Amino acid sequence: MCGEGGQHQRACLHHPGGGHPRAAVPRHGAPSAPDLDEPVLTVHQTVSDVRGNFYQEKTVFLRCTVNSNPPARFIWKRGSDTLSHSQDNGVDIYEPLYTQGETKVLKLKNLRPQDYASYTCQVSVRNVCGIPDKAITFRLTNTTAPPALKLSVNETLVVNPGENVTVQCLLAGGDPLPQLQWSHGQGPLPLGAVAQSGTLSIPSVQARDSGYYNCTATNNVGNPAKKTVNLLVRSMKNATFQITPDVIKESENIQLGQDLKLSCHVDAVPQEKVTYQWFKNGKPARMSKRLLVTRNDPELPAVTSSLELIDLHFSDYGTYLCVASFPGAPVPDLSVEVNISSETVPPTISVPKGRAVVTVREGSPAELQCEVRGKPRPPVLWSRVDKEAALLPSGLPLEETPDGKLRLEHVSRDMSGTYRCQTARYNGFNVRPREAQVQLNVQFPPEVEPSSQDVRQALGRPVLLRCSLLRGSPQRIASAVWRFKGQLLPPPPAVPVAAEAPDHSELRLDAVTRDSSGSYECSISNDVGSAACLFQVSAKAYSPEFYFDTPNPTRSHKLSKNYSYVLQWTQREPDAVDPLLNYRLSVRQLNQHNVMVKAIPVRRVEKGQLLEYILTDLRVPHSYEVRLTPYTTFGAGDMASRIIHYTEPINSPNLSDNTCHFEDEKICGYTQDLTDNFDWTRQNALNQNPKRSPNTGPPTDISGTPEGYYMFIETSRPRELGDRARLVSPLYNASAKFYCVSFFYHMYGKHIGSLNLLVRSRNKGGLDTHAWSLSGNKGNVWQQVHVPINPSGPFQIIFEGVRGSGYLGDIAIDDVTLKKGECPRKQMDPNKVVVMPGSGAPRQPHPQLWGPMVIFLLALQR
Repeated sequence: MCGEGGQHQRACLHHPGGGHPRAAVPRHGAPSAPDLDEPVLTVHQTVSDVRGNFYQEKTVFLRCTVNSNPPARFIWKRGSDTLSHSQDNGVDIYEPLYTQGETKVLKLKNLRPQDYASYTCQVSVRNVCGIPDKAITFRLTNTTAPPALKLSVNETLVVNPGENVTVQCLLAGGDPLPQLQWSHGQGPLPLGAVAQSGTLSIPSVQARDSGYYNCTATNNVGNPAKKTVNLLVRSMKNATFQITPDVIKESENIQLGQDLKLSCHVDAVPQEKVTYQWFKNGKPARMSKRLLVTRNDPELPAVTSSLELIDLHFSDYGTYLCVASFPGAPVPDLSVEVNISSETVPPTISVPKGRAVVTVREGSPAELQCEVRGKPRPPVLWSRVDKEAALLPSGLPLEETPDGKLRLEHVSRDMSGTYRCQTARYNGFNVRPREAQVQLNVQFPPEVEPSSQDVRQALGRPVLLRCSLLRGSPQRIASAVWRFKGQLLPPPPAVPVAAEAPDHSELRLDAVTRDSSGSYECSISNDVGSAACLFQVSAKAYSPEFYFDTPNPTRSHKLSKNYSYVLQWTQREPDAVDPLLNYRLSVRQLNQHNVMVKAIPVRRVEKGQLLEYILTDLRVPHSYEVRLTPYTTFGAGDMASRIIHYTEPINSPNLSDNTCHFEDEKICGYTQDLTDNFDWTRQNALNQNPKRSPNTGPPTDISGTPEGYYMFIETSRPRELGDRARLVSPLYNASAKFYCVSFFYHMYGKHIGSLNLLVRSRNKGGLDTHAWSLSGNKGNVWQQVHVPINPSGPFQIIFEGVRGSGYLGDIAIDDVTLKKGECPRKQMDPNKVVVMPGSGAPRQPHPQLWGPMVIFLLALQR
């Protein structure tokens, strides 16, 4: 079970077995929720010719991938034996580039007989939040192979509706035995379909079940095998016809003596298997020199049948019927009828009188109408005119209406505009479309600017309030009403008659006073609705704006466990109101009620001027709420507040104090080593597990306060003898020959192992060298040590805790200081030894941590 302990940290309840509770310390900005997915193991094999094709060399890659937080540790095993990188010429372990998640690859080169074995990939997050290790195993044999497939049917399968379809996906190879899975395009299998043991059964198949069905075989060796069946269920729909007058003579009417073409088309599956038959006046049409039937006209959709009448005679008038069918299939025929006579004329389209402009209110229904005349009457297609990229409300670029009416529900303002109605070129004459236009106006309430405005002005100065109409339909102001604190005000002066209709309303205040300060409202109406501008008029000063980029604002005091904080800010628009007289500063420790208040007088404050105070005697590691309020002759202005958090320095060491108390979640830039066995833990007396093991570990940090943090290693289960935890410092740029590392350690318990201090130098290829080491029980006491180091270039220091023979072996460190120069000759200061309660010896009294707060004004006016 995990509980939140900060933005990048989770604290966990203690697992059985005693010791201290664990806490996940952040690793390089990883996501905050601890997690460990199941690992995935895939196998890839390559075979290459060696030495002129005399023999072949086989290489196997076992790839293990997992998603986790913190990053997982990988362990590869052959049988029960752990494998390491380059432990022999045949084994290589590496992390590939450009992978999603965390991946480790085990490469078996020039496969040998002993390489045929069971391989296990074990992943671990070192028991963070009690998450156990996870593993996956694969047995490699000389028959290991990727999957292979074959189908029991052709890749294209044509069936009739209502038939039962069965397709078998047969394995042709693969070891281990592959798993088979059927899928249907991007969607699910049809309702009632059953996929079992590679067999796909679809009962009573329907036209909607047509599509591609994929059979996939996987066994985590090589790439998955895939076979696809294109299932076509015979069907026909959407029978249409076209009347095409003589194209050569560019005619748009039917005329005797000219050619005429009648075309018939249906949407079918499969399209190319459709057959067409023409009838005239109920009898099969007889082909002749003047009556021709063609198929696949390049000017028409694919698989379209056309009946061409050459040199049209009066005897050719009549009723023509086109019948589409699937021969021998139980699919109903589709037919379409065309009547050719002297009354067959191309269409015309128009808008009914009074319907060219349609005006409705937003949210209401609307109906756009176009009338079509002609014989036959084709469908009407609607589209947008003034918004080429816009779709119709239905989501389509074109919408067909058989009666010429486009019906819209719940119209919105973005539907306003011009709509085009045009005749279709099917189910009628195949000629240039006739078209007309309808204007849709959607009325909606006004939108005004500003919706809300904070108006600041010095006392006695005039103010002009202006409320503008941005948009609305109709785009005019019908009325404008002003109110002050809810009370109706006299109307402002009327606009002269000769002037254009105003798009705004104004209210002038001759002078800002305490009585005239407050809330003003201007309500503008356009007969459809209304909207209001809100103005807050005041002579109050704007709020200060805190500056958050102050370099190293925290100054810690090692002995007293207090710190100071550099507070910086600028004043927003100081010239907008009367000159500032002073600031009121209040400081309160979070979760406490006592507040310290102080008035800070100021002179003239300019815009952009950076103001600065130092807050002192703040207690480590507590956070504080700071409130800052400017004052003018009008009174209190707007208050600004912020929270001050204690942070510790992460910069390179210098001659000034650079002590890490581990009070901040970022632990001064220290990180957990990814190559060790477990992690260091950050905790204090408040988040300790009350059921922790007694007789080991410190009860508090070096300060003796319950809020103070320290770092320690938890040695309870599942830790084992010799397990190591490493805490790595930031990289320091060496600018001196000698440095001194000072820190407090606590090594109490009968199973104490070792505490080592190492130095990692970049100039030595990242080599770690021992600088100091201590082992065994040193009593329930914090002790300080000074360790001299002389790095040859950029370097890091590493604290390594080694687990002893049992769980009573917790080791802790605190107050790590790195300074330039040599260490003090006297290694142990008696005042630096703190005996913990219960050890039988008095402890050094701790200095007072909270005294009067002193605030210094460093620079307000140059």
